[in-house]
Amino acid sequence: MTRHLLIAGAAIAALSLAACGQPADRSATAPAESVTPDANPAATVPTMADEASAPDFVRLAAQNDMLEIQSSQMAVERAQNAEVKAFAQMMVDAHTKTTRDLKTAVEATGQPLTPPTTADQEVTDELNDLRETAAADFDKAYIDLQVETHQKALNLMQRYAGDGDMPGLQAFAAATAPAIQQHLDQAKALQDRLANAT
Repeated sequence: MTRHLLIAGAAIAALSLAACGQPADRSATAPAESVTPDANPAATVPTMADEASAPDFVRLAAQNDMLEIQSSQMAVERAQNAEVKAFAQMMVDAHTKTTRDLKTAVEATGQPLTPPTTADQEVTDELNDLRETAAADFDKAYIDLQVETHQKALNLMQRYAGDGDMPGLQAFAAATAPAIQQHLDQAKALQDRLANAT
C-alpha cells in the first residue's frame, strides 16, 4: 500500500514538473491592441487630475483671468447697476494683478512654461454670449458669469495648491485662493441683491 502511494506521489510530481515547462497562456502575454484616440474634442478637456500638472494649471488660470478681465471691461461700459459697475472695475484691477503674479510665478519656476495671451474658444464663446445679451438682462448675466467663473477658479486654485507638481506655482495658487473666495462671496451677494430687486 505504501509503495502504491509513493508511486502515485511520484507520478503527480512528474506531471506537475511537466506542466511547469509548458508555455504560459498566450492571451495573458499577447500585446494589447492599439487604442484609437477618442475623436471627441471634449475628451481633451483636462480632468481634475490633469489640473495638477503645471502646463494645464497655467493655461486654465490664464484663461480664467482673460475671461474675468474682458467680461468685466464690458460690464464697466454696459452695466446699469452702480454696484455691478464698481464690482466690474474691481475685477479688472484684481485679475490684471493676478495675471502679473501668475507670470512672475511661472518665470520663477525656470521651466519652459508660457501663459497664453489669447482667449481660447470657450472664453471667446462666453464673451460673445455676454456681448449679445440685451441691455435689460446684462447685469444679471454678467454677475451670473462671475459666480460661475470664480467658483471654477477657486476649485482650480485649491486643487493645485493641494496637489500641484511645482511648489512655486502651488504657493501662487494658495496665495490667490483667498482673494478669489472673497470675489465669489461678493458676486453671490450681488446676485442675490439683483434677484431680490426684480
